[in-house]
Amino acid sequence: MYNTDLEVLETAHEWVRQQRAALLVTVVHTWGSSPRPVGSMMAIREDGHVRGSVSGGCIEDDLIAQMREGTLLQTLPFTTKYGLTADEAHRFGLPCGGTLELVLEPLSQQAQLAPLIERLEEGELVQRTLDLTTGAVKLAAGAVNGQTACTDNALVSFHGPRYRLIIIGAGQLSHYVARFAQALDYAVTVCDPRDEYMQEWDIPGVVCAREMPDDLILAARLDARTAVVTLTHDPKLDDMALLEALNSPAFYVGAVGSRSNNAARRDRLKLFDLHDDQIARLHGPIGLHLGARTPPEIALAIMAEMTACRNGVPILQTHAMRDEPAPAVADLANTMAPSKTVAATAMPATSPAQ
Repeated sequence: MYNTDLEVLETAHEWVRQQRAALLVTVVHTWGSSPRPVGSMMAIREDGHVRGSVSGGCIEDDLIAQMREGTLLQTLPFTTKYGLTADEAHRFGLPCGGTLELVLEPLSQQAQLAPLIERLEEGELVQRTLDLTTGAVKLAAGAVNGQTACTDNALVSFHGPRYRLIIIGAGQLSHYVARFAQALDYAVTVCDPRDEYMQEWDIPGVVCAREMPDDLILAARLDARTAVVTLTHDPKLDDMALLEALNSPAFYVGAVGSRSNNAARRDRLKLFDLHDDQIARLHGPIGLHLGARTPPEIALAIMAEMTACRNGVPILQTHAMRDEPAPAVADLANTMAPSKTVAATAMPATSPAQ
């Protein structure tokens, strides 16, 4: 669950508390291309105020117009579809003929928003089941990989706390990684027992910890919604954190350093009780191979690789590519004007900063 989804639920709950007429709108099916994935939510009030989104904006505009006209104010949940025809898909900005189906749920106390929000704030994963025939809602323990699904009789959605990122080290690279992670809606913690680094940390919204990294990792109780990156270049700090992180369900564990440094790190980790498959989970050198050299470029490569892992996408742009011949890239002018001689450029063969 994203923090923006929690904001939608909190806003919807406040409108219910104020006894305002409102709907909770959830994307339940998509066909073709769709701007927002299944499970995306928005809340809409009778006067057209909204929080969240279900598309790029055109569908929201249509729902706002209908809400102000009163045509959406019903007593029971109902469904609607957008993009059934090419003309409608174009009208609502759905790319490639995409179609999406929405469940619109009139909100009241039986929506169970207050107890849902309370459980989410306590860090629980929650399954919310909406009976489409009666509007009744039941809450139960959720699954980590639970997916929103809709049948003729019920909408089952899964809600949980934000994804977490734990950064070991508070140096310059960590600042950029933290900012990118916040933009991607991670709850970020930075850990560094070195006062000279932590005293310079100035990014609002990041939880700061000064204990030893392995102690923090153990106390954090990592789960499949957590990522850990070690960025200090100091084995005394990085290795012990990695030892605990690789022995956890964390979906991503990465370490900064060159290929030779990471090879030596893997040899050190083998001296502990880690299996080869656990060590193989380590992303090091960290990040996608983008030819990154500066701290912001490396941070971008790290977050790109983490995003691919989070979304179950194979990592193809690996650092092993450095050993392969770099293909020449013809200048666009060479294609546009063949009579002109343009020097070909090549991708950098190394990225020493990573």
